[in-house]
Amino acid sequence: MARPDKTADVSEIVEQFNDSAGAVLTDYRGLSVKQLQELRRSLSGNAEYAVVKNTLTRIAAKEAGVDGFDDLLAGPTAIAFISGDVVEAAKGLRDFAKANPALIIKGGYVDGAPMDPAAIAKLADLESREVLLGKLAGAMLASLSQAVYLLNAPLSQFARTAGALQAKAEEDPSVLGGGAGEPAAAEPAEAAQAPEATEESTDSTEAAAAEETPEA
Repeated sequence: MARPDKTADVSEIVEQFNDSAGAVLTDYRGLSVKQLQELRRSLSGNAEYAVVKNTLTRIAAKEAGVDGFDDLLAGPTAIAFISGDVVEAAKGLRDFAKANPALIIKGGYVDGAPMDPAAIAKLADLESREVLLGKLAGAMLASLSQAVYLLNAPLSQFARTAGALQAKAEEDPSVLGGGAGEPAAAEPAEAAQAPEATEESTDSTEAAAAEETPEA
């Protein structure tokens, strides 16, 4: 069973540097094994807290391409490798340090940017990712509701107009056929005269037939 104060070797530290979104260096001098266990539990899900040797960490940091740790690697050192919510990890370290002053935050980096203790404290004061996403989702839903309202306004207007036309048509069906209230379109002159021309042609044909028929 691994001891809670197990010291990581170079390969483990390199892997943790590469897999984490950031790292916070601390001085844990004065903390008991039980307190270290409590700190690990409080960071669970957001960071892995590992006691390291300074000489090995310098080597591992260079292999992982992490700069700016040399001045921080003095005295007993443990690193919180952040793998989850960066803000929650910073909050966990800050709150534990308030309750256990023996834990001293030296500094670290997040997303490749170096951070001193003051910057980490400001990071801990921010809202968590879940809260920010919730507020963003709320803002997006509000904007979406406004957009839907604007898009539906003309449709509602159309529905009211169609409803009024339907009510009028029920009272007077000729409305839909171009009747009451609005005259139907006039038929073309040629189409209107066509039946008369046909009738006259029929009468002429019948008269000619009568003349040609001999009397009995």
